[in-house]
Amino acid sequence: MSDTEKPTARLREKGRILSPSEIDRTLVRLAHQVVERNHGGANLGLVGIKRRGVPLAQRLAALIEAIEKQPVDVGALDIEFYRDDLSTHDVRPVVHPGEIGFDVNGRNIVLVDDVLYTGRTTRAALDALFHHGRPNRVQLLVLIDRGHRELPIEAGFVGRVVQTSRQEIIEVKLREVDGEEQVLIVERMTAPAGDALHAQAEGQ
Repeated sequence: MSDTEKPTARLREKGRILSPSEIDRTLVRLAHQVVERNHGGANLGLVGIKRRGVPLAQRLAALIEAIEKQPVDVGALDIEFYRDDLSTHDVRPVVHPGEIGFDVNGRNIVLVDDVLYTGRTTRAALDALFHHGRPNRVQLLVLIDRGHRELPIEAGFVGRVVQTSRQEIIEVKLREVDGEEQVLIVERMTAPAGDALHAQAEGQ
């Protein structure tokens, strides 16, 4: 799971942030930025954070390949969230063991996620990435940055910055995962029990 929240209460849609065509245009822009800042794609590897970071990474890789006329390696990290509802412990990211899909040693790695929120997902992904090897450089790319950071983590590539409250949720819907394509901002109608525990993924 990423920084995208898992809804736990009744929600009210407040508006659409990105349409399908806007998502496409945003990814094209981000792909060009990645190529420019990495001086091409020769030593580049994209690692998507499941779930929606993976199709985003795959789309970006295809765009970069079209720009640079050479294939780009794409891998995945599987991070979910766990909370013991009988305790007062906050939700925390848990990395599922598994291979990324390519050798990260000496590579310029771009971690790809859909929403950047507290930064805990990214922190877990970085720990997992360095468990697999020693990249030359690691950068973070997110479709949406919604603020409310709890860790000193920032994305080098951002599709859209959206100011949100704690009661608002960013819903990223991608055709590969959800069968539809858009980014919405929704609001909780009633606060879930134990809201201080962030009973939502990253929580994305």
